[in-house]
Amino acid sequence: MLKFGVNKNPTDVLVDLPVKYKTLRKQMGLTQAELAKRSGVSLGSIKRFELTGQISLESLLKLAHVLNRLNDFELIFKPLDNLEKIEKLFSDKTR
Repeated sequence: MLKFGVNKNPTDVLVDLPVKYKTLRKQMGLTQAELAKRSGVSLGSIKRFELTGQISLESLLKLAHVLNRLNDFELIFKPLDNLEKIEKLFSDKTR
């Protein structure tokens, strides 16, 4: 099936995330076993994540910490900077 559109859907992210993670893990020269030991995430969880994309949020954050990517999560659900100003424009009763 062809995909049209710029934005990814949840399935796209679920497929892409473990691929990006695995590439970064290998670039850092870490085996699955080494990462498991350093992160406290079980080897089975790491293997499952790389195969299926399934992992708990807590485990994902632990892996991100070891891979020096924990700060990437700071952008998730960050409020829009000008949200209040935009909302005021649409709710202005003086128009």
